[in-house]
Amino acid sequence: MYQSIKALSANRLKTLLIYLSLTFSISAIFLITSISNGVISMYSSILKSDGDIIVTQAKISDTFFSNVDIELTGKISAIDNVKKVSAIIVGATPIEHLPIVAVYGVSENRFENYHLVMGEYPKNNEVLIGKSLLESMKNKEFITIANKKFKVSGTFESDIGFENGGIVLNIEDAGAIFNKSASMLMINTAIETDINKIIAEVKLLSDDIDVKSTTSFVENYNQFKIIKISANVISAIAFCMGLIGVISIMSLTVHQRQSEFGIKRALGIPMRKIVLQIIQESAVLGLFSFISAFFVSNIVLYFIKNSTLLQGYVNGELTLTLTLYIFITTMFMVTAGAVIPALNASKTDPVILIQGSKI
Repeated sequence: MYQSIKALSANRLKTLLIYLSLTFSISAIFLITSISNGVISMYSSILKSDGDIIVTQAKISDTFFSNVDIELTGKISAIDNVKKVSAIIVGATPIEHLPIVAVYGVSENRFENYHLVMGEYPKNNEVLIGKSLLESMKNKEFITIANKKFKVSGTFESDIGFENGGIVLNIEDAGAIFNKSASMLMINTAIETDINKIIAEVKLLSDDIDVKSTTSFVENYNQFKIIKISANVISAIAFCMGLIGVISIMSLTVHQRQSEFGIKRALGIPMRKIVLQIIQESAVLGLFSFISAFFVSNIVLYFIKNSTLLQGYVNGELTLTLTLYIFITTMFMVTAGAVIPALNASKTDPVILIQGSKI
């Protein structure tokens, strides 16, 4: 470790360039992956908060387009081991200076999911406003949705950013705005119930619905797959940028130190030890870059989470699994970036290296 740090200190400018390149690339991977995971986690939490089974319209690409007959709630409630059936409409609308705000029309038995901070739950022509949204609004008494004015009945607080920056109203008012009965029905079952049996019974009620367990729905939701694929592609680009940067700068570093390597080889030091030395130097640099990127990402995510402009809609989730994955990715990046120029040097005659010719 000491020898590696000493060697890096001798080439401060190139060390700084590699450090900044790596820190930027690793931070990009951290932020892109964690934000995509955060978006998925927030929406998943909404879906999981009130049901073991989700009912949507059959053959639709997104829940925003789903329209389920709310009258099915009565029939579903009559099924054995069904404890609760709630309905929700998911939509979006511009509010004041904000281009888009999430709107949730919910059945009365779902109001308890929203923790009241002030006021009361909404009646007809009233809305409940998320705390972060209310802070950014100028008019805190009335709100206009689709050219219809609603009175603000109260404020709620939620750990889920989508909800905390959104609007909640009763499902009848939401149905009139978005011209639908319900986007989803959420079924809560008794403990140790055979969910597959209930799913089969609910499917018999209509040919126009799709019924899945909440876990299965989240795992197979198309929008989540698109978000994950997009994040992986962008992260891969950031990884390649970092890798190319390391290879380029390490090549210059090896070139600058070729006389040193030539003398070592002339003294009988095996090239594998010289290659290992270069890899160790890169690994030390990668470790410090990873630690820096980790702290930078946490700071950026903190400001993103608490930004009034974003209203909590964008939130990152840095898990232990993600951190470990990125650490392994980082070490692979710096190792690969160091090995390529080091192997190139190993193929060159020691005399040429001592003379300082190009590798």
